[in-house]
Amino acid sequence: MDKGGMDAARPPPRSPASLRWSILRKSLLRRPSSSAPVMTSFNPLKWDADDPSDVSTKNVSRKRGGGFNLIPCHPLDDSDSVEVLEATLRAKDLVGPRDVCIRYKLPLENGSGLVMIQRMEDCVDLNDFEISTRYDIDTTGLVCSWPSEDVLAYFCVNHPLMFRSKRVIELGSGYGLAGLAIAASSDAQEVVISDGNPNVVDYIQHNISLNAQVFGATKVQSMILHWNQDLVSDVLSSFDVVVASDCTFFLQFHESLACTVKSLLKRSEASEAIFLSPKRGDSLVKFIEKIKEIGLDYKLLENYDTHVWNIHQKLLKGDDSTWANYDPDHCYPLLLRMTFPAHEYK
Repeated sequence: MDKGGMDAARPPPRSPASLRWSILRKSLLRRPSSSAPVMTSFNPLKWDADDPSDVSTKNVSRKRGGGFNLIPCHPLDDSDSVEVLEATLRAKDLVGPRDVCIRYKLPLENGSGLVMIQRMEDCVDLNDFEISTRYDIDTTGLVCSWPSEDVLAYFCVNHPLMFRSKRVIELGSGYGLAGLAIAASSDAQEVVISDGNPNVVDYIQHNISLNAQVFGATKVQSMILHWNQDLVSDVLSSFDVVVASDCTFFLQFHESLACTVKSLLKRSEASEAIFLSPKRGDSLVKFIEKIKEIGLDYKLLENYDTHVWNIHQKLLKGDDSTWANYDPDHCYPLLLRMTFPAHEYK
């Protein structure tokens, strides 16, 4: 067979998304058979494809360590302060067999931080998928802390005036790192940390309780919030700022997410939504199309923080080996700012 014939017989290259689902499938198939519920190694961002018959999956970008490592963290141990260890004791009765207590150090002059309960990064119970199906939600909030959330928390801590004396809500919060960071650093009036997954919201509420002493006068609460359901009247048009990280990946949620943002924001020229999301193919572009359709203005920024941008550049050049196969399309979050059109308030 000539070279042209060989090329014709070769299957077309698979998309990164398809390769990541292959990694997930292999992880699930490798679990031991048992009649009891089991924990399965599930993190496709951290899994190393060791099957030599499928070299392509080895080139998929996977999260390593803490992503951009902007909010240093470590499992709690005896070297932590008395205050942190007291928080650990309070958490003792809340931590399950799949959970771990993590100490996050916020980039603040007073050195304050957060103690959070979250799942061990490679453990997701298959029962989580049953809940996902029942409520028409995804399980990404339980898989791990995603790189965009790390960046969002860092950005918010470094822009406290954006939240001071304001009502803030975080959407698709996962364990709540960004919302908790806002509450601990900005003198916001109120911070609501929401997710559509009831299991995730349980973690959020535990983490709020563990860190209540660092919130000052800021009111902090958790909320189960489904984007595809009608909002209750007391949250409509009631927030000055809406924040979210990596919530634009699933195309089927774009319209409901965009409408939720518009419904939550106060009808004011000062209200705004701040999203940090990677491009992920055309998913971010398609979400922006929905934003325009519902009548919101937007600005999309690639370089919004010097420190984050410098880390991104080092990863692109290969000067930082802590993140194997770094793929900016999948990993680097752009900042999307959404507001009501200025002409509505002139």
